[in-house]
Amino acid sequence: MSFAAIRAPLRRQALSASFKRAELRTSSFRKYSTEVPPAAKSNTGLYVGLGAVVLGGGVAYYLYDSSSETAKVTSTTLKSATQSAKVATNFVPTKEDYQKVYNRIAEVIDDADDYDNGSFGPVVLRLAWHASGTYDKATGTGGSNYATMRFQPESLHGANAGLHVARELMEKIKQEFSWISYGDLWTLAGVAAVQEMAGPKVPWRPGRIDGFESHVPPDGRLPDASQGAPHIRDIFYRMGFDDQEIVALCGAHALGRCHTDRSGYDGPWTFSPTMFTNDYYKLLFDEKWVWKKWNGPKQLEDKKTKSLMMLPTDYVLTQDKSFKKYAKAYADDVDLFFKDFSAAFAKLLELGVPTQQFVASEPWIMQTVDDQKP
Repeated sequence: MSFAAIRAPLRRQALSASFKRAELRTSSFRKYSTEVPPAAKSNTGLYVGLGAVVLGGGVAYYLYDSSSETAKVTSTTLKSATQSAKVATNFVPTKEDYQKVYNRIAEVIDDADDYDNGSFGPVVLRLAWHASGTYDKATGTGGSNYATMRFQPESLHGANAGLHVARELMEKIKQEFSWISYGDLWTLAGVAAVQEMAGPKVPWRPGRIDGFESHVPPDGRLPDASQGAPHIRDIFYRMGFDDQEIVALCGAHALGRCHTDRSGYDGPWTFSPTMFTNDYYKLLFDEKWVWKKWNGPKQLEDKKTKSLMMLPTDYVLTQDKSFKKYAKAYADDVDLFFKDFSAAFAKLLELGVPTQQFVASEPWIMQTVDDQKP
């Protein structure tokens, strides 16, 4: 019997005992982009749209087959136009099709045996986060649209060390559902990871397309764990987030752990690294944190058990006046944290995606595996 099989009922039992919260309210989720204009009602519009899909697809294939990088970029532009045409004609997979992908992701991340406490969920969540967190609002580059971490040098950026594990897992699912783009697959996987590890429902919708090496953003756009408040603000303000959203997104550190062979840091942030809770914030304030004495990079450990860690960027949340206000609020109110994290994470996953590419004017709520049980 796999560890995942044992952990699943324990997780549900813990969730039932510890998270007696009101059913999540989809009305509280923020909307991040303007609505997609409705498709033309006449059949002429439909046929023109379908024609554009066929023509765009054919030309795009010809350009993709070319060795010219310019041709490949042009191909991506045509693919974007094709995606928009699909939206206009409703020539897209259904929500039920994406739910099947979600369900397969849930199976894969829970079938981890003894990998990192028995779940691939945290590393898959990190993939979704890092694939989206490269966005620069000033230039409109980066973000989840092109799934550029498939290429070097982005796949080799220091902040992405170890994410080959998640990409390889997702590649298996991509082989089963070849019609889904990598960007949609990775971000949907992030949603599944949060929801299946007892976190909040996260609004999500498909529409990302796959790009090329020329779309790879420069290194240095993701947070550096050794830095302080100014660096954190520089990174997140560049994407369009405010202080409250920054602190909410940091709550993802309730999950997973650091590895010395990846980031150089070592250890989990919480005692339950495969359960999405507000314990990250509680521990920041409830435990006494001291600098760890070791040969690795500068990090903190809890004085009591010496089994937990915090990064310098984590500890900043207790020192910066603005950050501390929100961190304390989340430590005191798990429902508030869940609501704000859901909104901020949904916003993160859509960064860099043109509105007209989305196949729905409003994000969807994907059902968890437990939701679907009779």
